Amino acid sequence: MSNILNYLPELEGEELMFVQNLVSGFDEQQLLQFSNIYRTRRKEPMLILLTALVGFLGISGIHRFILNQIGMGILYLLTAGICFIGTIIDLINHKKLAFEYNSNVAREVAMIIKKG
Repeated sequence: MSNILNYLPELEGEELMFVQNLVSGFDEQQLLQFSNIYRTRRKEPMLILLTALVGFLGISGIHRFILNQIGMGILYLLTAGICFIGTIIDLINHKKLAFEYNSNVAREVAMIIKKG
């Protein structure tokens, strides 16, 4: 079993442990394939933080669109981030939002690799 850090050195903390457990049965070729696909689809927590900050400039909800939460993005856009309260909460929880999105993406990519 190879260490996923050899393929995805940018992973850390909870995301690293999650992905390591998810790909534990993969061979070298599958790990390489997984890392190439996952790297292009995952979202950095810093990107979520920065786009949530844009909500204070009048364009709320961009981070929700990036996380593929279209309904929430529209709601934030029409309500100024639910009067900025939702935006503030998302600023605090930006790492959690990114982890939830990335873990779903990792599961999808792992399923593709296992089937292929």
